[in-house]
Amino acid sequence: MQKRAEFCNLNFNLLHKNELFDRADDELKCIATVNAQFIVLANTNARYMNYINSHYATFDGEIPLKKARKTLEVFADAEKLPGSEIVYDFASFAKAHGLKMFFLGGKAESNVLAVLKIRKEYGIEIEGFSPVFENYPFSEQFVESCRKRISEFQPDILFVGFGAPKQEFFIEDNFEFLKNCGVKYAIGSGGTFEFVSGTIERAPKWVQNAGLESVFRLCKEISWMRFKRILYSLRFYRYVKRKPEFR
Repeated sequence: MQKRAEFCNLNFNLLHKNELFDRADDELKCIATVNAQFIVLANTNARYMNYINSHYATFDGEIPLKKARKTLEVFADAEKLPGSEIVYDFASFAKAHGLKMFFLGGKAESNVLAVLKIRKEYGIEIEGFSPVFENYPFSEQFVESCRKRISEFQPDILFVGFGAPKQEFFIEDNFEFLKNCGVKYAIGSGGTFEFVSGTIERAPKWVQNAGLESVFRLCKEISWMRFKRILYSLRFYRYVKRKPEFR
């Protein structure tokens, strides 16, 4: 794993799209698509920070990326690489190289629709599974049900949509299992399946570029929880020059 540059105490080492697919032959490449919420979580949770800094990280979120560009020159030409966009790049990559994809998590309807859409558009081997929701740490039954589906399909590319930090902890807890199943890429993908399936509307490009995607979601789905999430995410600014605050 290459060391690139630190921002908000996190090592961001995947700054361009073509770097997503660079991989040592025997390496399971784990990718975290880091947005403002991830930054705050990592700076208050030592295990989560260690996961991100021990693997690969992209920028997912316009505001953190813009701040990073102003902070360090190494980020000047860095690209935003959110899970909801790189999923299509991985589908193209799978088609070009005869690889198989698996979608784990998300809502059941979204998972099914997302799998069908990618299969139809790219003509690749792809399956999915949405286990019944659980908080972390997961039960043995939950983990075994996920493992069974993955083991049966033997995917090369795995997207895990449990939300942060659950999806990254699942990957970490099952790292050797995934590697033994032949998984080459494991990506924590948050709400990617909802976007791919169309069950959640993606903000217009100009809204995304302005860093207002979370506000767009709030307007579409007004709730106190979403408002609190916006306020929580804005706390990432405090870690631009401040050390982590582990609890």
